[in-house]
Amino acid sequence: MPEPHVFLTRPLSERVMRGARESLPAELRVHAGIDGPPSRESLLEGSRGASGIITMLTEKIDEEVLEAAGPQLRVVANVAVGFDNIDVEAAGRRGVIVTNTPGVLDEATADLTLALILSIARRVVEADRFVRTGRPWIWGPQSFVGLDLSAGATLGIVGLGRIGMATARRAHAFGMKLLATGRRATSQEAVRLGVEAVNLEQLLARSDAVSLHCPLTRETRHLIGAQELATMRKGSYLINTARGPLVDEESLADALESGHLAGAGLDVHEYEPQVNERLRRMEQVVVLPHIGSAGAATRDAMGTMAVKNVAEVLLGRPPLTAVAL
Repeated sequence: MPEPHVFLTRPLSERVMRGARESLPAELRVHAGIDGPPSRESLLEGSRGASGIITMLTEKIDEEVLEAAGPQLRVVANVAVGFDNIDVEAAGRRGVIVTNTPGVLDEATADLTLALILSIARRVVEADRFVRTGRPWIWGPQSFVGLDLSAGATLGIVGLGRIGMATARRAHAFGMKLLATGRRATSQEAVRLGVEAVNLEQLLARSDAVSLHCPLTRETRHLIGAQELATMRKGSYLINTARGPLVDEESLADALESGHLAGAGLDVHEYEPQVNERLRRMEQVVVLPHIGSAGAATRDAMGTMAVKNVAEVLLGRPPLTAVAL
């Protein structure tokens, strides 16, 4: 039987790697590839005999991987706040603890959410592309006119959790009115920010921009489909920095092509890393490669938290951030 070890599916920053080698009570083995995730074969081979697995959201940790690791596997640490890439129920049946990295990426993701709102509402990327064509231009009173956030624009936040609340604070500073769904929509902080708690249908119908901040589950897959998009206010915007499959992207493309929606800002994609070709070609859509947490300090904090979770479990102590099974 292979010696117990901790398998890391992708190299992290030098700072995190140094800390991992110093703090983990087991040998650290790292998948060598830096340009992409391990192949399925490499994932299974690296996991074989592992007592801990530190994984990215791109790796599917399912029954087959858990079986390959064997009975000595004690913890799977996801370097992400979401954990839809892990079969949590299968891990629970085997007594394997699953952890994630909540809290440390809230501010960075909220920053990017506001960046996307501003990019599409003020047509920043569209205007940048225009200038880069080299075509002659002169300032005009109707050129690239967009939405003024501070002129009474309403932001609807679907899922007012930690990231949603961080987004609300930023939008409030821009003078936006706030609607929200979720259990924290009536919290003291939400009330202080002027958040109005509503249901999803009301939020869609009344918002100038709708931002998604809920987890991906069986119930939330295609939460935003053709019917929901039709409910949205004409000329409004959709922003998704949560998980791609929350949105039916073909229906989104239809709504944009018809002119019902004015634009969309997408950091995540339904079939990631594939990007919907119709959306990719649209000038009024900003598409990013899942960079919501891509601040240097944030990524270091995420990696460090995942390493600490594994170290704590292997030392016989409770993890910092266990996922409820």
